[in-house]
Amino acid sequence: MADSPIDPTDQRSMRERMVAGDLYLADDPELDEESHVAQDLMEAYNATRSRQRPLRRALLEQLLGSIGEDTAIRPPLRVDFGSHISIGARCFANYGLVALDVATITIGDDVQIGPNVQLLTPTHPLEPGPRRDKWEAAEPITIGDNVWLGGGVIVCPGVSIGANTVVGAGSVVTKDLPADVVAVGNPARVIKHL
Repeated sequence: MADSPIDPTDQRSMRERMVAGDLYLADDPELDEESHVAQDLMEAYNATRSRQRPLRRALLEQLLGSIGEDTAIRPPLRVDFGSHISIGARCFANYGLVALDVATITIGDDVQIGPNVQLLTPTHPLEPGPRRDKWEAAEPITIGDNVWLGGGVIVCPGVSIGANTVVGAGSVVTKDLPADVVAVGNPARVIKHL
């Protein structure tokens, strides 16, 4: 690749680059296989019925990096790998959670996630050449304990949200939010301290 954005002497695998938060190519065969395994588990989970709680739990335990006790996620759920997601105890995610976990997504205990929330770790180069050549990277997302994300919230790459914070429906969180606040808007801004 003539205008490759990485050092040609860098011998790391694409997976090693991805995990380090560096530029990588997502269509790498190793990453592709990991993604297929996750997609199979995700599709099986999304096909379950509401009365199949033990099966749902077993599938989530296989799909996710970790999941705490008494945590429920209503299908459909969409992930890239699943294994980079850690969810604490007593959390609830309503229908339509999209958690693109190219980088880690860490969710604390007692978190409430409204319908159609998006947790997006992937980033892409601003320069047109590397972006056209399909290079990408990712930045982790951290959600603190007892956070409430209203319906349709979008959390962008690299964002941390502090404990007890409430993010209003439809907000786009582009920068870190402190603990104990209410934030709304696009971009989300603090409107109240709790």
